Order: sequence, then C-alpha cells, then structure tokens
Amino acid sequence: MKNLFQASRVLLLDMASTLLFLGVYLATGNLFLAVGLGMALGLGQIAWHLLHREPVEALQWLSVVIILASGTATFFTNDPLFVMLKPSLIYVVVGVVMLKRGWMNRYLPPIAQATVPDLAVKFGYVWAGLMFFSAALNIALALAFEPATWAAVKSAWAIGSKIALFLVQYAVMKSTGVRRAKAAMAAAAAG
Repeated sequence: MKNLFQASRVLLLDMASTLLFLGVYLATGNLFLAVGLGMALGLGQIAWHLLHREPVEALQWLSVVIILASGTATFFTNDPLFVMLKPSLIYVVVGVVMLKRGWMNRYLPPIAQATVPDLAVKFGYVWAGLMFFSAALNIALALAFEPATWAAVKSAWAIGSKIALFLVQYAVMKSTGVRRAKAAMAAAAAG
C-alpha cells in the first residue's frame, strides 16, 4: 500500500497545475485567474525542485513549458475556442514524450523496477495511447460544447481516465510482480 501512495503522490504532483486550473475555472469561471494560478503553481514546483537540488525530469520541464506557453497564448488571445483546443496540443506533445521507452521508471518503486520492468514499458505506451485518444476527444468536445460544459466533461474525463488507468496499471503490476517474486524465490530455493 505504501508503494501505491508513493506512486499516487508523484502522479498528483505532476497533475497539480492542471487540477488547479480546472478546479479554479470550474469554481469561478474566471479563465485568467485559473490560467495564472496554474502557471504559478507549475513554476513553483520547478523552483521547489531546483532550490532543494532535486532532479527535474524531462516530462516535468515539458509540462511547465507547455503550461507557460499555452497560458501566455491564452492571455493574449482571450479566445475560448483556443483555450478549449489547447489541451489537445498538450496531450499530443505529452503522448509523444511518453513514447520514449522507460519514461515511467521515475514513478516506480525499486521492487517494481526489479520485477516488472517490461510491464512498465508496455504501460508507458498505454499511457501514450491515452494521451492521443484524449487529444482527439478534446477536439470533439471543444467543437461540440460551450466552455462551461466542455470544462465539466473534460475535467471528468481528464481526471477519471488517468485515475482509472493508474489503478489498473497498479493492480496488474502489483499482482504480476508478486507472482514473479514468489516464482524467483521458489526457483532459488529449489536450485
């Protein structure tokens, strides 16, 4: 259970800017406040890592660059359709980054890295697929709904799909890892 909480914590920290943006936008309807707070949190997270001399992963840098670029573009355009389509670009870029073999290693505890590294690679590609599907879904939602409905549906999908995939991945990797560890111990005891 400790490993689940550790992995959940890292995932939530990576999604924090997006979750803050969506929460503030849904609660206030104020696009500029939501974008500004999301940008500030993204910068704050990077600054925290740098101040504590912790490594900043490529996906974290990419995330903050996208947040800053899209937030800045939002401030300049003030166009709701642009804001609504913007996540599709983010999903595609993140999906492409997630196609890099082994990107998921930073999320795995050492025992998982030792017992199920092959599953981590496979689930890395599943995550990339989720990002590409989410990009296409977002375009359809942005073209079909007004901003308030789009934000509600997109929020539910963005959070729900990631939590669901995370839980499926955790269950599969945990059960497979336990099974493999027991098999290895049995083979070592027999040999």
